Amino acid sequence: MVGWLAPRGRARRFILGAWFALWAAAVVLLGIGIAALLNGQPYGVWYGLLLPGAIGAVVVGANSMVIVRRYREAEQKRLAAKDFL
Repeated sequence: MVGWLAPRGRARRFILGAWFALWAAAVVLLGIGIAALLNGQPYGVWYGLLLPGAIGAVVVGANSMVIVRRYREAEQKRLAAKDFL
């Protein structure tokens, strides 16, 4: 949905809200995974929380700026087209 809607400038609030909610969930998983590791939980517990949390926080966090930039570009295109008319 992001790849389809963001370049068109559509559903900005929904996409950004869902994207940052996903990033927050990944950060929470990362925090719980670190807490489980520090508390001496077994490998299967902390690894199952830490891995998706770390990957999600890095990947979703890094792509957040790309999505925001796509919406800015779409807005600039819209304004340029409006000025052209």
